[in-house]
Amino acid sequence: MGFFSNRRVRFYANRAFWILIAWVLIANLIFFYDFISLSNAGALSSDYDFTSAFFANLVVAISAGVIGGLLTVNLMEYWLRKYAFWKALVLIVFIYCATSIVISLIGAAYLASVDFQLPMWNEEVIEEAGFIFGDWRFLKNFIIWLFIVLCTLIVLMINDKYGPGVFRDYLLGRYFQPKRERRIFMFADIKNATGIAETLGEEKYFHLLKDFFKDIGPAIVRTRGEIYQYVGDEVVITWKMKQGLKDANALSCFYIMQSLIAKKADRYMKKYNVVPEFKVGYHFGSVMVGELGQIKRDIAFSGDVLNTAARIQAKCNELGVSILSSEDFSNVLPSLPEGIVREPLGKQKLKGKASEIGLVTFRNEN
Repeated sequence: MGFFSNRRVRFYANRAFWILIAWVLIANLIFFYDFISLSNAGALSSDYDFTSAFFANLVVAISAGVIGGLLTVNLMEYWLRKYAFWKALVLIVFIYCATSIVISLIGAAYLASVDFQLPMWNEEVIEEAGFIFGDWRFLKNFIIWLFIVLCTLIVLMINDKYGPGVFRDYLLGRYFQPKRERRIFMFADIKNATGIAETLGEEKYFHLLKDFFKDIGPAIVRTRGEIYQYVGDEVVITWKMKQGLKDANALSCFYIMQSLIAKKADRYMKKYNVVPEFKVGYHFGSVMVGELGQIKRDIAFSGDVLNTAARIQAKCNELGVSILSSEDFSNVLPSLPEGIVREPLGKQKLKGKASEIGLVTFRNEN
């Protein structure tokens, strides 16, 4: 479990760091824009202290980045996942208002403490800091930063939906013209899905699928995977070679998914009287990738790799295992996650394939 906890901490710490950097840069751009505009208009008084104003802005920016990166954005993102959009929006506006007041008071208190040569927690300093809320600049910055926070959430939501880096690829038009890439694919499928669906009924089974795909989502994001598509009770996940092989991300994804579902086992039993188990198949190779569609554009993959990965996953039931990969994929892994052991199964015949392929399963000894 320590392996998964460390990976999770590293993921959120990395995201918080980049939010901090981005927000500090944006805050400084806004500060210098205001300073230049006011200076050109002759609106700065003779007692204006550029250094104090700059450092006050820096204190506010760093405070916003830390609070936003570590707490606020993650909390807002959670609400967007859990609640209907309008409910989440009300909660987001409420928490943003509260956070803005706190951060603005910190910046104003810093400026007042410099002017009065008193500590920031002094009553006189705090009273002076409260006057910031009557300043037009507070309202302007409030609106600007609300827009920045919402844009940050949109980017994070797109990254969660498609996987890290996909939003950037869309913006840059990387796949506007089809190109060939080497990719890792994982096909994950719920075991005995038909039997579970018959027992639960269509509506309840749909909610189980919704919960299952939501619960395994963090594993995909943390291992830098991209969700290619959902097909009924199956999800297809892909990794660029470098990202999938680093720290055995692609293989680790399966075990993190297992861990996440195991943590929610009691909830699944209480709600559905069943804990979903799943099987996965891995393969890698060269595929064509590009944007398809006119009304609804999407990034699509084409190649025998996908068909082979699907056939490998379908072989799990016959061989009585939950995880299978091609021998080729197993051989390119530079390392295995801690406690994971490789077990070759020899050459196997796959449905629809002319020649046999070497398969491998893995055992978790943690």
